[in-house]
Amino acid sequence: MSEKKVSLLEGFKAFLMRGNVIDLAVAVVIGAAFTNIVNAVVKGIINPLVGAFGTQDLDNYSSCLQGPCTTNAKTGEMDGIELLWGSVLSATLSFLITAAVVYFLMVLPMAKYLARRAAMQAAKEGVQETIEVSELEVLKEIRDALVAQRTGGAPGQGSGDGPGGAGGTAVGPREDR
Repeated sequence: MSEKKVSLLEGFKAFLMRGNVIDLAVAVVIGAAFTNIVNAVVKGIINPLVGAFGTQDLDNYSSCLQGPCTTNAKTGEMDGIELLWGSVLSATLSFLITAAVVYFLMVLPMAKYLARRAAMQAAKEGVQETIEVSELEVLKEIRDALVAQRTGGAPGQGSGDGPGGAGGTAVGPREDR
């Protein structure tokens, strides 16, 4: 009843060599690089477009919740409570752009590819089933022809009981030799 214990290092190595761990690592690296691209699009294109209607940077949009949100020049502290909703809007736009690009450039094409592949597989299975059915029909015809040949009748004109049935001739070794 002794079980072989796997060392900690061997278990970690087996974990790292799994395919899904490596795929996940690649996805994280690609995602991080893609995040930089999306942030550049938001800061370089979206923010200037929004700036045409207001401030150049979405991070500058804010509202004062309490008090006169002024910055003390000497201490650099804010008087009042400031809500920085512009940075939330910027992050939301970044997320939506990232999600849209991932969906339209990765998820949607992959879903279409997998659906096409599944349809081809289903068609192939349908053809295989048809081949199996036609093979079965051919085998039945061969059987009927052999039975008819042994009984001396035309193919398909047997008693319907099949070989060894009550109305037909038994198929087996001949005893009159």
